[in-house]
Amino acid sequence: MSKLKESASNTIESRGTSAIAQVPRLPRPVRWANAAAALARKVGVEFIKLDEASLLREATRQTGLSDFGDEPFFGPMRILLDSLEGDARLSLLGRNIARSEIVRLLVNRLQLVRDRAENPQIADVEIRRPMFVAGLPRTGSTILHDLLAQDPHSRAPLTWECMHPSPPPQRETIDTDPRIEACDSTFEGVDRLIPGFKAMHPMGARLAQECVVLTQHSFCSAIFHNEYRVTRYQDWFDSRSDLPADSPDQPWPGVYEFHRRQLQHLSFRCPTERWVMKTGMHMWALEHLVDTYPDACIVQTHRDPVKVVTSYASLTTLVRSMSSDAVDPAEIASDWTPRLADALHHAIDVRDSGRVAAGSVFDMHFTEFLADPMTVIEKIYDQFDLELSGEAADAMRAFIANNPPGKHGVHRYVPEEYGLDVPTERARFAQYTERFGIEPEAPGLTGQN
Repeated sequence: MSKLKESASNTIESRGTSAIAQVPRLPRPVRWANAAAALARKVGVEFIKLDEASLLREATRQTGLSDFGDEPFFGPMRILLDSLEGDARLSLLGRNIARSEIVRLLVNRLQLVRDRAENPQIADVEIRRPMFVAGLPRTGSTILHDLLAQDPHSRAPLTWECMHPSPPPQRETIDTDPRIEACDSTFEGVDRLIPGFKAMHPMGARLAQECVVLTQHSFCSAIFHNEYRVTRYQDWFDSRSDLPADSPDQPWPGVYEFHRRQLQHLSFRCPTERWVMKTGMHMWALEHLVDTYPDACIVQTHRDPVKVVTSYASLTTLVRSMSSDAVDPAEIASDWTPRLADALHHAIDVRDSGRVAAGSVFDMHFTEFLADPMTVIEKIYDQFDLELSGEAADAMRAFIANNPPGKHGVHRYVPEEYGLDVPTERARFAQYTERFGIEPEAPGLTGQN
């Protein structure tokens, strides 16, 4: 057992000649198992299958169900599976993580469809004026989302109910449901493998969760390329932004419809006045978000993009270290940076097109929010003509007091560690920074992401 507790902060250097970012080393027994599986793979033995048939069969076996719903997800799932096999360089642990995740998503789909058939009134639940926090990742969106969720009139989807949504959660047991403990036990395993993750992104069954976890059930989510090196899948994902809404190859209308159905499901026995949602992934499909939620209130978060892309490369490096023994931080940065820039520019183009009403978007600057979060939240409420009650404000202030920057450690990163040239990145994002008046941040570190 002591070997399993070996610190994952032991590191190895990735390829490069100077200022090399460090990739966490997993506990020794895990590395041994991965190495043994790699040797077996060389002689044609694969211990964990990732083929479509076995995954569907396992989900059906676990549930006794067979109806996955009418929203087309098989195409995206097949692209993901092909990319996991061809691009991801998965270790034995990585294959186990991927298989478990995909089976869980399929099980959830089967149960969501079953629950809706058994409770047709779920379809009558109205989702009114949801608030969406969007923008580049690592821009303070997580802490903003958590704060907005403190309002008793608002609700964010919690991690446990996104991971295990069936049966629909109930108001009476929202804090005591046994699925909470099951979810937290999963994070205990992550903490043992990569203890530095909590310094970058808080974990917990009762914490607010992102929309990328909901859209995973449609197998259309940017989270997959964060977890695994699935470049061909992400190429497909990126290219959907260029397709017209009525294209037969455009998944986003169906994805957002299934997203809405999940909010109806979560609201069925635990209603709320207002949902507060969050993910940077909405930049890829902002026009489809507002088509599904025409009364949405959108907060776009902004931050120095050099800080953003460096922080995101650092986060992705850490996350992928669980699933692969071949993680290259510089490759991650060079791959993700243009993707993030393209998604950002797509969102700006959608806003400029008039598809999104000007009054429905609030632009939040990270540095202003960090300096005085409550003043920024008051401005958000004013923009959307919402009442910030004293009870809500007190709850938000208490959350800030209980979650100071660096509570779980400090996240350190510098661009050079990831092969990023600062002038090049400044030029890449110049149109964006000039448009929104974003000043470069001082070099250094931050505990807020």
